[in-house]
Amino acid sequence: MQVTSMHFKARAKEKLADAKLQAALRKLQGNFVKGRADRVAELDNFEAIREAGAEIRERALANLDLYLAEFENNATARGAVVHWAETAEQANRIVCELAAQYKARKVVKSKSMVSEECGLNDALAAAGIEVIETDLGEYILQLAHEAPSHIVAPVVHKSRDEVSDLFEQKHGKPRKTGIAELTREAREMLRPHFLGADMGISGANFIIAETGSTLIVTNEGNGRMVTTLPRVHVAITGIEKVVPTLEDVATLLRLLPRHGTGQTITNYVSVTTGIRGAGESEGPEHFHVILMDAGRTRLIGSDLQPMLRCIRCGACMNHCPVYQSIGGHAYGWVYPGPMGSVLTPLYVGLENALDLPNAATLCNQCGVVCPVKIPLPDLIRKVRERQFERGLKPWWERAGLALWGWTARHPALYAIMTAIGARALAWMGGSGKLIHNLPLGGGWTGRRDLPAPQGKTFREMYGRHWRRS
Repeated sequence: MQVTSMHFKARAKEKLADAKLQAALRKLQGNFVKGRADRVAELDNFEAIREAGAEIRERALANLDLYLAEFENNATARGAVVHWAETAEQANRIVCELAAQYKARKVVKSKSMVSEECGLNDALAAAGIEVIETDLGEYILQLAHEAPSHIVAPVVHKSRDEVSDLFEQKHGKPRKTGIAELTREAREMLRPHFLGADMGISGANFIIAETGSTLIVTNEGNGRMVTTLPRVHVAITGIEKVVPTLEDVATLLRLLPRHGTGQTITNYVSVTTGIRGAGESEGPEHFHVILMDAGRTRLIGSDLQPMLRCIRCGACMNHCPVYQSIGGHAYGWVYPGPMGSVLTPLYVGLENALDLPNAATLCNQCGVVCPVKIPLPDLIRKVRERQFERGLKPWWERAGLALWGWTARHPALYAIMTAIGARALAWMGGSGKLIHNLPLGGGWTGRRDLPAPQGKTFREMYGRHWRRS
């Protein structure tokens, strides 16, 4: 997937003015925010489960090499072949080589964010292989030649009317408007692809070291069609997705659906272990698992390691006031919202995503709702610090902060400067005590009024109070 994160500010401005997008984004509040709150309220011991989920993910990361080796041993013992990809390009090359090995000409895919990271569809198309996305949202985006705007609901930015128009144009059938009619039409179009595919490609929400299994959660049957009908199944996922035991997975599954889609459990939880056995009617003849690094090991042992706990539920973006205002496409890569403000700069380079660590209010809504307790505001601040240390911030911003730092180290001068500033801002507020246009701060006052201070600093007011008492 092409990185366009360097254009965040321009795209965010464009999305704010998009009335259709703004109407579509309001669905987040009802479908995901309220749904999560309702499902979490059903649990008497929610915080204990959340704490257990964080501990499971942290334990897996602390012993990542051991659990990955255990997964490989157990998966191999059950007939799977495990491949290791250090980069996204290597992952693509492995998939293309497997397609050539098995003479695959058509591939059906279940939704996979790691394959979006790799740009896998483009790599397969370049190799002359037809690729069909089968998740309903991803299928719609493939027809529209668009990228996902959300990691759980990739087509949340589109209205039903837009989908109706798209299906009429691409399918050549009479226009339908009902949800059931549209999904049935998509099912009718996809069924021949399922039956005629040579290879199925899926992601993995988790890989289980204890059993050598991969696991996906879906609300559509497409995941099971992709992993069982074709004679070759390839699962591609990040190395951080390993979980020690099935019992650990059961704990995480009490968190993932609630935070992702506001459900107690998804319609399908599919565990794939090895190849089709003798006398079994379902399952692939060949099963390959590709474990991709692509920057993940650089976070191990660093102060940003907690980001690797992420179970890709999307709750952080659903509750983020920035994401709620601009959607996912403005972020310019696979992962939007607060998680993207950390992951994108780390995976594609800070210099390619300068604005993303600043695309957050640090209100901590994301940290509060994260099911595995990732301290997202702290991590965003750490990425900002890295930007500053590498001199990637604008010169005027660095100069301004240096000047402020110098002034702050001289208390008497700092008191004089802040006293002047407080009085100037009070004068700007006028009788209404609201600042409508703040010099050098148009981003704050362009869409809101800033309350004016009283004309004195806190130190002045506290000193007067102290003298009175």
